[in-house]
Amino acid sequence: MATPEKTEQILQTHASLILAVVQTIHNPEFKPQLDMVLQQSAQNGWQDLVNAINKIVAGSRDQSLVNGLDEEDAVIVDSILRGLQDPATLPSSEQTGDATKAAPMIARLISEASRGDHNALSMLGTMAEQMSRAGGDMASLSAVIKDMIDGERNIDKLCTRMGAQGESLITQIVSELGKLDTH
Repeated sequence: MATPEKTEQILQTHASLILAVVQTIHNPEFKPQLDMVLQQSAQNGWQDLVNAINKIVAGSRDQSLVNGLDEEDAVIVDSILRGLQDPATLPSSEQTGDATKAAPMIARLISEASRGDHNALSMLGTMAEQMSRAGGDMASLSAVIKDMIDGERNIDKLCTRMGAQGESLITQIVSELGKLDTH
Protein backbone atom coordinates (compact mmCIF):
# COMPACT_ATOMS: atom_id res chain seq x y z
CA MET A 1 0.00 0.00 0.00
CA ALA A 2 1.43 3.37 -1.01
CA THR A 3 2.06 5.95 1.68
CA PRO A 4 -0.07 9.11 1.40
CA GLU A 5 3.00 11.04 0.22
CA LYS A 6 3.86 8.45 -2.44
CA THR A 7 0.22 8.26 -3.54
CA GLU A 8 0.11 12.05 -3.92
CA GLN A 9 3.33 12.03 -5.93
CA ILE A 10 2.01 9.29 -8.21
CA LEU A 11 -1.22 11.26 -8.71
CA GLN A 12 0.64 14.45 -9.58
CA THR A 13 3.09 12.64 -11.85
CA HIS A 14 0.24 11.04 -13.80
CA ALA A 15 -2.38 13.80 -13.42
CA SER A 16 -2.46 14.50 -17.15
CA LEU A 17 -3.17 10.82 -17.96
CA ILE A 18 -5.83 10.52 -15.24
CA LEU A 19 -7.54 13.70 -16.41
CA ALA A 20 -7.30 12.65 -20.08
CA VAL A 21 -9.06 9.35 -19.35
CA VAL A 22 -11.89 11.02 -17.43
CA GLN A 23 -12.19 13.74 -20.07
CA THR A 24 -12.36 11.14 -22.85
CA ILE A 25 -15.13 9.22 -21.06
CA HIS A 26 -17.17 12.44 -20.87
CA ASN A 27 -16.16 13.59 -24.38
CA PRO A 28 -15.60 10.59 -26.70
CA GLU A 29 -14.24 12.88 -29.43
CA PHE A 30 -10.95 12.92 -27.44
CA LYS A 31 -10.53 9.14 -27.82
CA PRO A 32 -8.04 9.31 -30.73
CA GLN A 33 -5.66 11.45 -28.61
CA LEU A 34 -6.06 9.14 -25.62
CA ASP A 35 -5.45 6.10 -27.83
CA MET A 36 -2.12 7.60 -28.94
CA VAL A 37 -1.09 8.16 -25.30
CA LEU A 38 -2.14 4.63 -24.37
CA GLN A 39 -0.28 3.14 -27.32
CA GLN A 40 2.89 4.96 -26.20
CA SER A 41 2.32 3.81 -22.62
CA ALA A 42 1.97 0.19 -23.77
CA GLN A 43 5.23 0.49 -25.73
CA ASN A 44 6.89 1.78 -22.53
CA GLY A 45 5.88 -1.36 -20.61
CA TRP A 46 2.63 -0.17 -19.03
CA GLN A 47 0.40 -2.77 -20.75
CA ASP A 48 -1.43 -3.80 -17.55
CA LEU A 49 -2.34 -0.17 -16.87
CA VAL A 50 -3.41 0.35 -20.50
CA ASN A 51 -5.62 -2.77 -20.33
CA ALA A 52 -7.34 -1.49 -17.17
CA ILE A 53 -7.84 1.99 -18.67
CA ASN A 54 -9.30 0.51 -21.85
CA LYS A 55 -11.81 -1.44 -19.71
CA ILE A 56 -12.77 1.78 -17.90
CA VAL A 57 -13.18 3.65 -21.20
CA ALA A 58 -15.35 0.74 -22.43
CA GLY A 59 -17.65 1.21 -19.43
CA SER A 60 -16.31 -0.91 -16.57
CA ARG A 61 -16.38 0.79 -13.16
CA ASP A 62 -15.49 -2.29 -11.12
CA GLN A 63 -12.97 -1.62 -8.35
CA SER A 64 -11.54 -5.10 -9.03
CA LEU A 65 -9.75 -3.55 -12.03
CA VAL A 66 -6.92 -2.67 -9.60
CA ASN A 67 -6.40 -6.34 -8.73
CA GLY A 68 -3.11 -7.63 -10.08
CA LEU A 69 -1.75 -4.15 -10.85
CA ASP A 70 1.47 -2.88 -9.33
CA GLU A 71 1.20 -0.15 -6.70
CA GLU A 72 1.62 2.78 -9.10
CA ASP A 73 -0.86 1.46 -11.68
CA ALA A 74 -3.39 0.68 -8.93
CA VAL A 75 -3.19 4.27 -7.62
CA ILE A 76 -3.76 5.61 -11.16
CA VAL A 77 -6.73 3.31 -11.88
CA ASP A 78 -8.26 3.98 -8.46
CA SER A 79 -7.96 7.73 -9.05
CA ILE A 80 -9.70 7.43 -12.43
CA LEU A 81 -12.54 5.38 -10.91
CA ARG A 82 -12.95 7.80 -7.97
CA GLY A 83 -12.74 10.78 -10.32
CA LEU A 84 -15.58 9.41 -12.43
CA GLN A 85 -17.76 9.19 -9.32
CA ASP A 86 -16.60 12.49 -7.79
CA PRO A 87 -14.67 14.92 -10.00
CA ALA A 88 -13.54 16.79 -6.87
CA THR A 89 -11.16 13.88 -6.13
CA LEU A 90 -9.26 14.30 -9.42
CA PRO A 91 -5.69 15.58 -9.22
CA SER A 92 -5.16 19.12 -10.43
CA SER A 93 -3.20 19.53 -13.63
CA GLU A 94 -2.02 22.91 -12.33
CA GLN A 95 -0.84 21.75 -8.91
CA THR A 96 2.89 21.78 -8.39
CA GLY A 97 4.53 19.55 -5.86
CA ASP A 98 6.19 20.81 -2.73
CA ALA A 99 9.94 21.07 -3.46
CA THR A 100 10.82 19.81 0.03
CA LYS A 101 8.94 16.60 -0.83
CA ALA A 102 10.01 16.56 -4.48
CA ALA A 103 13.77 16.44 -3.86
CA PRO A 104 13.82 13.25 -1.74
CA MET A 105 11.32 11.55 -4.06
CA ILE A 106 13.23 12.50 -7.22
CA ALA A 107 16.51 11.45 -5.58
CA ARG A 108 15.04 8.09 -4.60
CA LEU A 109 13.80 7.53 -8.17
CA ILE A 110 17.19 8.53 -9.61
CA SER A 111 18.96 6.17 -7.21
CA GLU A 112 16.61 3.30 -8.07
CA ALA A 113 16.87 4.01 -11.82
CA SER A 114 20.67 4.03 -11.62
CA ARG A 115 20.45 0.52 -10.15
CA GLY A 116 18.32 -0.65 -13.10
CA ASP A 117 14.79 -0.27 -11.69
CA HIS A 118 12.58 -0.05 -14.81
CA ASN A 119 9.57 1.45 -12.96
CA ALA A 120 11.70 4.23 -11.49
CA LEU A 121 13.18 4.96 -14.90
CA SER A 122 9.72 5.05 -16.44
CA MET A 123 8.40 7.41 -13.75
CA LEU A 124 11.39 9.69 -14.26
CA GLY A 125 10.77 9.68 -18.00
CA THR A 126 7.17 10.75 -17.47
CA MET A 127 8.22 13.41 -14.98
CA ALA A 128 10.94 14.71 -17.30
CA GLU A 129 8.39 15.00 -20.12
CA GLN A 130 6.07 17.06 -17.92
CA MET A 131 8.96 19.19 -16.63
CA SER A 132 10.13 19.83 -20.17
CA ARG A 133 6.67 21.11 -21.13
CA ALA A 134 6.60 23.36 -18.04
CA GLY A 135 9.65 25.27 -19.29
CA GLY A 136 12.08 27.34 -17.22
CA ASP A 137 14.00 25.64 -14.44
CA MET A 138 11.80 22.55 -14.71
CA ALA A 139 12.83 22.07 -18.35
CA SER A 140 16.48 22.52 -17.35
CA LEU A 141 16.04 19.97 -14.56
CA SER A 142 14.50 17.49 -17.00
CA ALA A 143 17.59 17.86 -19.18
CA VAL A 144 19.97 16.76 -16.38
CA ILE A 145 18.01 13.86 -14.89
CA LYS A 146 19.82 11.39 -17.18
CA ASP A 147 23.17 12.86 -16.07
CA MET A 148 22.21 12.27 -12.43
CA ILE A 149 21.11 8.69 -13.20
CA ASP A 150 24.53 8.20 -14.80
CA GLY A 151 26.21 9.39 -11.57
CA GLU A 152 26.82 13.12 -12.12
CA ARG A 153 26.86 14.95 -8.75
CA ASN A 154 28.72 18.18 -9.65
CA ILE A 155 26.20 20.89 -8.75
CA ASP A 156 27.88 23.55 -10.92
CA LYS A 157 27.70 21.26 -13.93
CA LEU A 158 24.08 20.26 -13.23
CA CYS A 159 22.92 23.83 -12.60
CA THR A 160 24.02 25.52 -15.83
CA ARG A 161 21.07 27.53 -17.19
CA MET A 162 19.23 27.27 -13.86
CA GLY A 163 17.64 30.03 -11.84
CA ALA A 164 17.81 30.24 -8.05
CA GLN A 165 14.84 27.92 -7.47
CA GLY A 166 16.19 25.32 -9.88
CA GLU A 167 19.64 25.46 -8.26
CA SER A 168 18.02 24.99 -4.85
CA LEU A 169 16.10 21.93 -6.04
CA ILE A 170 19.18 20.41 -7.74
CA THR A 171 21.21 21.03 -4.56
CA GLN A 172 18.53 19.29 -2.48
CA ILE A 173 18.37 16.35 -4.90
CA VAL A 174 22.17 15.93 -4.92
CA SER A 175 22.19 16.12 -1.11
CA GLU A 176 19.52 13.41 -0.91
CA LEU A 177 21.44 11.31 -3.45
CA GLY A 178 24.51 11.63 -1.24
CA LYS A 179 22.52 10.19 1.66
CA LEU A 180 21.18 7.36 -0.50
CA ASP A 181 24.58 6.61 -2.05
CA THR A 182 26.10 6.03 1.41
CA HIS A 183 23.50 3.41 2.37
